[in-house]
Amino acid sequence: MYGSYNGRSGTARPGARAGAVAVVGAALLLAGCSSSSGSGGAGKSAGAIGQRPRGSDPYWVNPDGSAARQVAAYTKDGDGENAGLIEKIARQPVGEWIGPDDPEAEVKGFTEAAEKTGREALLVLYNIPHRDCGQFSKGGAADGNAYRVWLEGVAKGIGDRRATVILEPDALLHMVDGCTPQELHEERYDLLKRAVERLGQQPDTRVYLDAGNAGWRTPDALFQPLRRAGIAAADGFAVNVSNFQTTAASTEFGKQLSAKVGDKPFVIDTSRNGNGPYSGGAPEENWCNPPGRALGQAPTTDTGDELVDAYLWVKRPGESDGECKGGPKAGDWWPEYALGLARATK
Repeated sequence: MYGSYNGRSGTARPGARAGAVAVVGAALLLAGCSSSSGSGGAGKSAGAIGQRPRGSDPYWVNPDGSAARQVAAYTKDGDGENAGLIEKIARQPVGEWIGPDDPEAEVKGFTEAAEKTGREALLVLYNIPHRDCGQFSKGGAADGNAYRVWLEGVAKGIGDRRATVILEPDALLHMVDGCTPQELHEERYDLLKRAVERLGQQPDTRVYLDAGNAGWRTPDALFQPLRRAGIAAADGFAVNVSNFQTTAASTEFGKQLSAKVGDKPFVIDTSRNGNGPYSGGAPEENWCNPPGRALGQAPTTDTGDELVDAYLWVKRPGESDGECKGGPKAGDWWPEYALGLARATK
């Protein structure tokens, strides 16, 4: 995350864990807890985490996500009110951020679990070398060759199953804003372009290149870098990933950018934009765990706009942006913040 440029909000790789291994066990646990009494948000007790209607929301809901496990914990403790609040998050499909160690097995786990429910997986690739300029979410592959090997594992893990991929949040922007040193740009453009091409070889995979947000620079600063990164071969681009810009502002920003890159469609991350961006506190940190934010529109492909392919929850609501404002390290589950998002949601 590069907060000093008033851009991303805590793009953070969630804590590594085995992909979809405990899905069935978690589902059974939640189902078993559903009979517990409590005073959930609408006087209901927490229930099993299932799938959303396929027609407007084809993405897979992971019953072993951090929010689902928090629902189970609150329900076990008899805290129906908080369980009901966190259910607002647990019942929605969110991005699965793929770890560095065994991408093929992790991706296979997610995509197979999604396929069994007749849904598709939403995957986020965030492993570009020199990631996040050494800030809260620093890391990534050791070098270009390591990234190519990792990417091949991702592609093999997807196979012929359905998947939507959000490609490398921050990677493009950090070249535009100068955060990533100039000597690394050529390789990074090559890696992004190769990723678009390689994932495009999978028969049922859609790829969206990350393209910033409405509060960061302008479309004029981004369209040429998007072209160099391979947008022509991608299915589109993603805006507002991990940020808080409103859906209306993000739509307008996306349309302006689309007009400059061949009328490509785009997706919008609405995970935490219910109250729009935060304007209080130090400007260089208003992206990081801002107070008073709310969940945004639920994920759906029924956007009513031919250029907006979907509203997605790419950032997983309730996971920290970094060690600021009392938060844990970037990507860690933070139940207090999750509760705040849920309470503030209209």
